[in-house]
Amino acid sequence: MQIQTATLGYPRIGKNREVKKALEAFWSGKLEAESLLQTVRQVEESNWKTQLEAGIDRIGIGDTTLYDHVLDWIFRFGLIPQRFQQFNGLERYFAMARGQEGIPALEMTKWFDTNYHYLVPEIATDILPSDFSDFIETVSRAQNILGKKAVPIVLGPCTLLRLSRLELNIDEAVSKLLPLYVILLTELKNLGIAEVQIHEPALVLGDTNSWKEHFQTVYNSLDAVGISLHLVTYFDDLGETYPWVIDLPVAAISLDLTRGRNSELIKTHGFPQNKRLGVGIIDARNIWQVRPEKVIPILQEILETLHGTSLDIQPSASLQFVPYDAKREKRLPSQLRNVLSFAEQKLQEVIFLARTIKDDNTKTEQEFIESTWSTFEEFSPANQSVQERLKTLKIDDFQRSLSYGLRLDSQISLPLFPTTTIGSFPQTSEVRQLRVRYKRGELNQSEYEAAIDAQIAESIKLQEELGLDVLVHGEFERTDMVEFFGQQLSGFAFTENGWVQSYGSRYVRPPIIYGDVVRSEPMTVREFQVAQSLTEKPVKGMLTAPVTILNWSYPRIDVSRSEQAFQIALALRDEVADLEAAGAKVIQVDEPALREGLPLKVERWNEYLSWAVDAFRLATAVVQPQTQIHTHMCYCEFGDIIKDIERLDADVISIENSRSNNQTLREITEGGYSHQVGNGVYDIHSPVVPTTEQILQQLRTGVANLPVKQIWVNPDCGLKTRRWSEVIPALKNMVEATKVLREEANATVKSQ
Repeated sequence: MQIQTATLGYPRIGKNREVKKALEAFWSGKLEAESLLQTVRQVEESNWKTQLEAGIDRIGIGDTTLYDHVLDWIFRFGLIPQRFQQFNGLERYFAMARGQEGIPALEMTKWFDTNYHYLVPEIATDILPSDFSDFIETVSRAQNILGKKAVPIVLGPCTLLRLSRLELNIDEAVSKLLPLYVILLTELKNLGIAEVQIHEPALVLGDTNSWKEHFQTVYNSLDAVGISLHLVTYFDDLGETYPWVIDLPVAAISLDLTRGRNSELIKTHGFPQNKRLGVGIIDARNIWQVRPEKVIPILQEILETLHGTSLDIQPSASLQFVPYDAKREKRLPSQLRNVLSFAEQKLQEVIFLARTIKDDNTKTEQEFIESTWSTFEEFSPANQSVQERLKTLKIDDFQRSLSYGLRLDSQISLPLFPTTTIGSFPQTSEVRQLRVRYKRGELNQSEYEAAIDAQIAESIKLQEELGLDVLVHGEFERTDMVEFFGQQLSGFAFTENGWVQSYGSRYVRPPIIYGDVVRSEPMTVREFQVAQSLTEKPVKGMLTAPVTILNWSYPRIDVSRSEQAFQIALALRDEVADLEAAGAKVIQVDEPALREGLPLKVERWNEYLSWAVDAFRLATAVVQPQTQIHTHMCYCEFGDIIKDIERLDADVISIENSRSNNQTLREITEGGYSHQVGNGVYDIHSPVVPTTEQILQQLRTGVANLPVKQIWVNPDCGLKTRRWSEVIPALKNMVEATKVLREEANATVKSQ
């Protein structure tokens, strides 16, 4: 038996967000293309050297990206939709990512059950010639630095097809794509590469048995190239596909042992001795230090079950989902920092576990880990007040006092097709500088609040001038929709350098939930009151919902996710009640991550959806019937959970619809959704300003699918990432399109 170590990918943004800064400088015309590419290469090579110095035996390479790794493979394979073929090079690449005037970008959605967004491939019958030159150049550089330890990472063909919108049948798609993979693997073989990681996370989806013949066809063909293939799966177990997956003609198979029941499947079905097993035992999606007493018994059981099988000890997936280095977090309490494990710490954990199961002397390290955990547990005791509230919850706490149909007439009176925005307005450099100066102590609290209030006043004035019906305060005081709330709740901790990629140049710093969650004072009421005092129109109170706060944080591992969601919901419930008491007639509680948290296996959906929906209801059901509850969801598929979304009992849901070619709208219609819907009428992730006619076309599609009285009008997401020069004309066109639609609707009524 041989025991080695491996990685499946690494953070790719740069320790100091170098890639983000270079990207945004390039987009603004301040940086040349070659300088952008050089920055990415430097980050990539630094990552390789870190893994090499840590002592990793097989280092996954080729996963660094300018925007999105799925887009990279779309580009390399020549899967370029017709509307982008007029462009070349980086202009084409970024047009696919961000759109061009009159040309919509590729749809964007969540990467399995993570908060990473990928661009959805569109595969038609005409495929342009493939070009792997950038990837081959990357592999050659890696060989110079890493030698034989360099293992290229390739997105698997079956997963690529599963993620795509196909204009041809699956057999045709396989026949077109498979020869391109053969060419790529042949080029890698000619470079002297001994093994390639083929990432196929689609294997963990619940319906993969229907793809059995496609997987067998694909891997029989790829095996004929004569290069060793390492089939990589993650995010869940293989389930009932396990017996035939382990028989595929590959040299190694990686399994995620941090989610699902892969360890049970190994014990039940065994594992081929002629293949190497990649043991994904280090959680690549959370930031807690390994607990040896929990994972070493799992490894020992695998050793006893498999005897002579060679093993790679490794993270469960790519480390792109965690920050670089916990040691950089100097402001966190040492009791907490010492039990955190970011990418660099996870490399050390991989080495530690490999040495441990090889019977090397690691007693001192294990004792240190046990000591740090013991110190942390003393640092973070349970909060008795929140524990008591959880124990005394009643059925009435989870339901509005009147049903949706009965409470509608008591809510605010608005014109047909009411217009609003999702909540945030541009976070200009001036706004960001206010927060920096306040944090440094250059502004006292009253000075800072006065400056924020001035921004709120300008935004209210602008919205009234534009003619919007329901206004927002703009969220100028907020850095991030989760971080802002976590900073005001006990039980949350925040990093200085804990950035991870959400999509493109959009990075976030997920909070760390380390203790019981309690709200000590109102979090948003002051800003709401300021905004509402400036207008007669209704202003929305703006909150982030419990499941989104949970899913976009690093949760505790000693308490169930459902209990953590309920703790957050109780804190938000108090905030909702305070907003209503302050005069809010409309309160928006955004839950974009509800679908994201859905288990990848259908048989586990009901349990998750039960507590996830209940958490939202617990947070919002406290209001009186006349208070209108909104929610917002984006970049996910709704059709298969539409009844659960309706069970949230929000009066209005605003949706992302512009990038999905109205698929989301159709899913809502076909599901018989009866509550009001804000049909996202333009794509805020593109700098392109939509015309009045484009928005009107989108609105008419809404009218064709939904009763008029159900329809709201709004952008498809918040506007914080856009410039005012883009936001103002876009909203103006949105209001103008709405006026036209109202006139058409009124004319129709008069003619009847």
